[in-house]
Amino acid sequence: MALANFIDRAATAASQVLADFHLCDFKAALEKQVVAMAFDSQAASCAEGQATLDLTVRLLARLYPVLAILPLDMAASSQAQALERLAKSINPKISIRRSGKYATVCVAAGAVHPSLRCPTFFMGSQGWAAKLSRTDPVGSGSSLLPYGAGAASCFAAANVFRTIFASQLTGAELDENIDLSLCTYNKSNAGDSSPLNFPVDLGETHLVGLGAIGHGSLWALARQSGLSGRLHVVDHEAIELSNLQRYVLAGQAEVGLSKAALATNALRSTALEVEAHPMKWAEYVARRGDWVFDRVGVALDTAADRLAVQGALPRWIANAWTQEQDLGISRHGFDDGQACLCCMYMPTGKSKDEHQLVAEELGMPEAHEEVKTLLQTNTGVPNEFVARVATAMAVPFEPLAAFVGQPLRSFYQEVICGGLVFQLSDGSRLVRTVVPMAFQSALAGIMLAADLVKHSAGFPMSPITSTRVNLLRPLGSHLHDPKAKDTSGRCICSDEDFIAAYRLKYGCAVGQLNNGSA
Repeated sequence: MALANFIDRAATAASQVLADFHLCDFKAALEKQVVAMAFDSQAASCAEGQATLDLTVRLLARLYPVLAILPLDMAASSQAQALERLAKSINPKISIRRSGKYATVCVAAGAVHPSLRCPTFFMGSQGWAAKLSRTDPVGSGSSLLPYGAGAASCFAAANVFRTIFASQLTGAELDENIDLSLCTYNKSNAGDSSPLNFPVDLGETHLVGLGAIGHGSLWALARQSGLSGRLHVVDHEAIELSNLQRYVLAGQAEVGLSKAALATNALRSTALEVEAHPMKWAEYVARRGDWVFDRVGVALDTAADRLAVQGALPRWIANAWTQEQDLGISRHGFDDGQACLCCMYMPTGKSKDEHQLVAEELGMPEAHEEVKTLLQTNTGVPNEFVARVATAMAVPFEPLAAFVGQPLRSFYQEVICGGLVFQLSDGSRLVRTVVPMAFQSALAGIMLAADLVKHSAGFPMSPITSTRVNLLRPLGSHLHDPKAKDTSGRCICSDEDFIAAYRLKYGCAVGQLNNGSA
């Protein structure tokens, strides 16, 4: 039994939400856990249940070193080996048990109540609806939709985390019952009559950003029955070991693989025509030339990147995010009187440039001009520079020496974002960049995929700009968060030239186009 080889990245994420965090204590707490996943044939024999089991293993195996995979009847036993292999593809040293005798917390899928003496969360779904209960099985539905099933996994994983680290979380009571439609974001029994099985032509859709949120979207789209159309996937990076902390489709074998190539592989079993673009959005836009983007899903990290997507004037945008307190999805037309994507991310005051932020993260704010030069020239960091970083961060030089000669951006990703300095300092050197937990990123991605599919299918889209969920608290009853159009006049949606360009692209019936009609 051993923690995953990317555990320090996971610890970095946990350190941002847990009070009184100490790296050694955190690892010790994980090593004491036996997290069980119990399931019966009712879950194992249907698409919704299989999706829930698949994503639950993908989430739990990234953090916990011991899993008990417990099929509760003979029919469910045939699924157990595949789930074990999936867990080991993520953490080859994970310990898999077939007994729940020492389980400390359990998630259960299906119709049977496991006989375990530990907190148990019953997860399941019914089409669009994600279901969770602390007292009774909720079962899995017969539809081919993955959205409720995937969201249920995220809710269950979040409650496991809150159970284990309750003493270090403020206001982190557990969910008693969840019955949430990912179509309406209301209770599923509140008049939700959305279709469950239907063909979906995505037309020409773009997914920009294939990181942790993008992986959640790809996971869902790969399981959506009846998908057709053309999906462009855009990301210039490759999978790194530290990404495994929350990239639900990535295992050890995918390290080094282009993110765009992984996306293509993930969607191979669908009828989608997938076009991979391993480049930055700006380069893709410049190469494309026609500047017409019907539907764009945004799963990017920074406000600047999101502003760049809106600047290309897509017909309609769905934007997903994770941040310190919540995660969510927002929906944007442009010439419709509602908030565009830029309205959500309008800068206020003077913001620091990238080189200033990186210099601060390296503990050498005074070296920002040197950092700027290294970033711009992409030259390798010299020995002397690395030694100064080690001194500034109060960590030994030797573990950092292996990165001498790497471009500064790679050095920063590995040493700071990858958690090396965090590990060497026993968690005292926190990473300022928000690092979400795996279940947070996955849910944001599933929500993004759901909105892309609903829009493509012509469902009436929510008139409310954004929907927010906080997985570190019990699920609220009001998730919708209206956002007003920027009134300062600085946003491009108030600029007559941009408005004219948008109307020229998509015609006069702009309001109709933004409502999800094809």
